Amino acid sequence: MILSLSALLMFGLLASCRGELPGVQHEEDIDLGGNTGPDSDSETVTDPDSSEAEAHRIKGFFLLNEGNMGSNKCTLDFFDATTGRYKRNIFAARNPEVVKELGDVGNDIAIYGNKLYAVVNCSHLVEVMDKRTARHLGRIDITNCRNIVFAGDRAYVSSYAGPVQISPEKRPGKVVEVDTASLSILREVIVGYQPEEMVVYDGKLYVANSGGYQYPDYDRTISVVDLNTFRVTDTIDVAVNLHRMELAPDGMIYVSSRGDYYGVESDVYLVDPRTQQVTGHLGVPANEMTQCGDSLFIISSGWSYVTGTYQPDYLIYNTRERRMVSRNFITDGTDREITIPYGLAVHPETREMFVTDARDYVTPGYLYCFTPDGRRKWKVRTGDIPAHFAFTTETLK
Repeated sequence: MILSLSALLMFGLLASCRGELPGVQHEEDIDLGGNTGPDSDSETVTDPDSSEAEAHRIKGFFLLNEGNMGSNKCTLDFFDATTGRYKRNIFAARNPEVVKELGDVGNDIAIYGNKLYAVVNCSHLVEVMDKRTARHLGRIDITNCRNIVFAGDRAYVSSYAGPVQISPEKRPGKVVEVDTASLSILREVIVGYQPEEMVVYDGKLYVANSGGYQYPDYDRTISVVDLNTFRVTDTIDVAVNLHRMELAPDGMIYVSSRGDYYGVESDVYLVDPRTQQVTGHLGVPANEMTQCGDSLFIISSGWSYVTGTYQPDYLIYNTRERRMVSRNFITDGTDREITIPYGLAVHPETREMFVTDARDYVTPGYLYCFTPDGRRKWKVRTGDIPAHFAFTTETLK
């Protein structure tokens, strides 16, 4: 989410309480593209280049739509790059026997091996699917789960380890270790308060702790977990309300701080895992970040309750040269169409950029595809609050 859950609950900014945003258009009709069958809600968004498609390992991507909290509207879409076709709500279509479908608030998605993992926060589960069919394989029950990473034959899931609510009781979070073969929980370790994203480097797990339920006393640490002993070996003090994490090719960790939405501004910090030290900061807010090669792509927009302002920027930072190389990677003016930039991904082979628009948080959003030089290639309607991407080397069967 753009704001921490504590801020949303404390200040009444939950999407379910939002009114209509000015200028938002609503679509009346669903384009089924003349298709029938399990993926009938689909449309062609681009003409595929067959020779180019054959040269690329990546055949498409899954997009997880969060759905507004409490609405049980988390859905899964798929873009097939080999056909240029975008398919909506494929989990429900392919798994009619799964009660309540994906659940309430999709918070993360990833592919590892032959499995597709969707972390569904408020339903307290990780849905596990076959990446080739999106068919249900199993589920892992984890309270208030947030994000997922992998190492070896293990998955690691961050968890707030308590109910989805602000509470005067200070309850530390945890990371849960899962066997990717059996989908059974193996070990757990207590970390900081309300842990978010994680990265793995040199046998250690780095966990960004937000303390989002402890407003105004946010956590400000990264917990360092040794994966052999599964114990916290170090704690790195960074900044308040940590959130996103990316690992650059040179081994540096980039972690975003959401600030406190008042006097403490959002920023992105550099952490050297070899010294366990903060070595610098970018001086820009970050809602979303994704690393592609030496480039860190950032949707930069810091919300302030003092000024009531929210102005998004689209940045590219070169992590090898340590300099900002673009202040707006959308070059054709399309950024003016986007109401609430929310999700971000970059194709690792073509360098096409994908930005989602959550619009008003309660109606279907949009996905924009941009060429590497920042021109809009196509746009398509998604589910509610499109957010998280997982690229795949398989076409969906």
